[in-house]
Amino acid sequence: MDGHRDVWESGASKDRANLVRPYILTSGRTEARIELALEAPIRTLEFGPAPRWPRSDVRAKIVRLGVESPSVAEIAARLSLPLGVARVLIGDLVMQGYLQVQDTIGETSSTNERRELIGRTLRGLRAL
Repeated sequence: MDGHRDVWESGASKDRANLVRPYILTSGRTEARIELALEAPIRTLEFGPAPRWPRSDVRAKIVRLGVESPSVAEIAARLSLPLGVARVLIGDLVMQGYLQVQDTIGETSSTNERRELIGRTLRGLRAL
């Protein structure tokens, strides 16, 4: 050859794959079907439909993480997903009955609830 490396052999293909994969995961959508705050805790529903995905599927990973009630930001960070992609996928899983969005802090929230939210937010930010 003339010293020209094919794009698939170079690091450029990896960069392209990283850009294309989120687009494929969300079917090109950039907005979640529901409103999702970054700090909103997500919980897996105990009696939701039985998932039909392999354990390695990102949706299955999100549902497993939901057992710990992480925030949207924490899920994105733990799975190394762009925040927008995580929001779209979480929104889909909520609409399909796998996950539930828990209330965030309101005016009537206790000091412990506020501290817990701050702790979750800090953990999510550190994970990013």
